[in-house]
Amino acid sequence: MIILGNLLPDSFLPWIDRHASKLGISPIIAHASADRIEIDLAGPDELIDMMEIGCILGPIDVWVESIQRQKPDDHSL
Repeated sequence: MIILGNLLPDSFLPWIDRHASKLGISPIIAHASADRIEIDLAGPDELIDMMEIGCILGPIDVWVESIQRQKPDDHSL
């Protein structure tokens, strides 16, 4: 999952960890900057969908412009 926007990693990354924990999935942060966060997630598609929606609605101080998803074997992004 690639999240783009005004992301404030110091507050968003702990939020991502807490939300993923509630869903029972473990995120692996591959990259984190103020405008891009890349997360490796494994789990049922429904839980990944819920994680995506959660990130879009996420903390008040974060503005998510878009989220791109790709499967591990999809190198198109």
